[in-house]
Amino acid sequence: MKFEILLSCMNLGSDEDIIGRSHISSDTIIVNQCGHDGYREYMHGNNKVRIFSQNDTGLTKSRNFAIRNSQADICLLCDDDELFVDNYEEGIMKAYREFPQADVIIFNIGNRPVGFSDMPRELGYFDLMHVASWQISFKKSSLVDNNVWFDENMGAGSGNGAEEEFKFLTDCRKKRLCIYYVPLIIADVAQTTSTWFRGYDTEFFVNRGNTTRYIMGYWPALLYAAYYSVRKRHQFGDISWFRAFRLIVQGIKENRLGQKNE
Repeated sequence: MKFEILLSCMNLGSDEDIIGRSHISSDTIIVNQCGHDGYREYMHGNNKVRIFSQNDTGLTKSRNFAIRNSQADICLLCDDDELFVDNYEEGIMKAYREFPQADVIIFNIGNRPVGFSDMPRELGYFDLMHVASWQISFKKSSLVDNNVWFDENMGAGSGNGAEEEFKFLTDCRKKRLCIYYVPLIIADVAQTTSTWFRGYDTEFFVNRGNTTRYIMGYWPALLYAAYYSVRKRHQFGDISWFRAFRLIVQGIKENRLGQKNE
């Protein structure tokens, strides 16, 4: 099986060594949304790096473009602020050999650990809410054969907030793809700023209502709104849990993304 990293970024300069900076030691696609179209490739050691420059915006568009153009069997999503551990590729490929039934494998991030068990296991629906894009790997053929892609109505640059990873993984489940978790640390994330998160303000909560209804439907989104508002209330600063709940419900009722499921 062949492995490739799918790295999405914006405004990468031609002289920036993002491969060296990120300690990447495998074949890589870089999708650089930078205001113009172009292509170049080069060898970094024994590994091929292909850079697609795009006059386009939107993180989910970038992810989908990378998937379509990947030449690998196994792909790993990547952002421009990761620092990979040694021998990460060997660990990822070993996991796919040990769990050949897995279509998607979620790995761990050293400084952003998830609260899953210390043993490999198949993930359930509610587990998927806690997965970030940095952790997601997959068999390309499983996605393409089942027509599973990132939803371009969501994600950074869409104006609708985030949660695109959750939508992607729930779409995988709907197509009966097997999603595993393997507690292997593959990288750290040095993220200090976000391309979409501007704090817990009105827009954040209204967007969350829209996206959760889009993914879950009306009634499950209402239940989730209550859970999220209470469970995460300590993070909201000056906004009370009740105001957060009301704003999320406002987004659910707004239904900007057009989910008809009641």
